[in-house]
Order: sequence, then C-alpha cells, then structure tokens
Amino acid sequence: MIKLSNISTRAPEHLKEKEVRQETEELVDRLGDLQQRMCAEKKHAVLVVLQGMDGSGKDGAAHKVFDGCHITGITYHAFKKPTEEEFAHDFLWRVHKVAPEKGMIGIFNRSHYEDILIQRVHKWIDEKRVEQRMKAINAFEELLAFDNSTHIFKFYMHISYDEQEKQLLQRMREPEKFWKHNPGDWEERKLWDQYMTAYEYAINKSSIPWYICPVDQRWYRDYFIAKTLVDALEKLHMQMPPLATK
Repeated sequence: MIKLSNISTRAPEHLKEKEVRQETEELVDRLGDLQQRMCAEKKHAVLVVLQGMDGSGKDGAAHKVFDGCHITGITYHAFKKPTEEEFAHDFLWRVHKVAPEKGMIGIFNRSHYEDILIQRVHKWIDEKRVEQRMKAINAFEELLAFDNSTHIFKFYMHISYDEQEKQLLQRMREPEKFWKHNPGDWEERKLWDQYMTAYEYAINKSSIPWYICPVDQRWYRDYFIAKTLVDALEKLHMQMPPLATK
C-alpha cells in the first residue's frame, strides 16, 4: 500500500547534481535513439502519463525528457476541462481517441485520472461512480497494453506542499511565467489533503503500477523519468528493419 507522505519528494542524498545532469543528457539522447527504432519497427506504442498537482512540472518534464526525440514520433495531449462534445460521451471517449498508435510515444499532461481526482475531490461524482470509473480505467489500460502492445508509464509527479507554494509564487513574480498563473490553483491548494487521498486511491487501485517521481529538484525529476523509460525500452531489443529490396 503506497502512502505518499512516506515517500520523499527529493533526490536521494548520495546523488550529486552535476553527475546526474550529465547522465540525464546521455539518457535523453538514448531515448531518442530508442524512439527512432520503435518508430521504424512499428511493433510497440508507448504512453507516458504525467499526473500531479499544479506546479509539479509536467510541462517541463515533457520538454526536457523528450528533447532528443523526433517530433514526428511524439504526440502530446494536455487534458483540460471537457468540451461540450466530450461531456456528451463517456469519460474515456476523449482519451481513447488520442492514445498512441504503434511506433509512437504519446504523452498525456494530466489524463483520464482527472475523472476520479478533481471530480471526486469536488464531490461532482459519488464514491460508487469513482469505483466504477476506476474499474473502467484499469480495463482501458489493459486493453491498450494487451491488444495494442502499448507500454504504459504512469508518473505521479510527487511535489511537496512547500515546493508547490514556491512554484505558484514564481508564476506571480517572474514575468516569463505570468502566463502560467491561475488564481484557481490557490483554491485547489486548499484541498491538498483531499487530493492526496484521491491520488493514493488511484495509485493503489491501479492494475498497471505507477512510478512515484520526486520533483522538488527538477534535475532529479528529469533523470528519474528518462532513466525509467530508457531502462524499460532497452528490454524490448528493438531493431531497425532491413532494407526493403522489393
């Protein structure tokens, strides 16, 4: 049973930032190589879910970690408030249609889990609906994994309460970050404990495990995600296809 309060939001103390940054650069390059092989083989798909509280660095992680990947092999989708059309469908409709095809890496900034996080915290759905949706999410992810060879990496961006405050204040004080400021983020922050309960439920009830990624130090966040992806994709032993002669 995962309890988020028992897991550090910072890098292990023995790590040295300079060395980790150097290794991260190498991992980012290697991820680009692996992506090229996957794109050529078209045997696998990758779905990367970046889920976390406001200020946890989802955008930054996507930019840094996938910097070595070719843009034609990446899809990126940021899930916001559902549109009128999306509200008229089941909650997974808008998610399924943007799932990555074989040969592609799909990145979700927030995801289908929003429908058992924010909606649960604000009590827009009851606990019975939460349970039903959790079962549907597990079935959906298993479908992607087993029917389309989609490798799913779900990263909970584990930020501390104090670090979140620092990140939100930066959005108010630094001109280049003004565009990120949303007064509503401060209102959501008041519900921190309720969100932690909702996240722990989603993490512990998931069939496909989550990775708890410490993000208080952004250099370690990038390393953690890149290392996780490279280590897993290396095990697929992907190869460039031979030259077609006919």
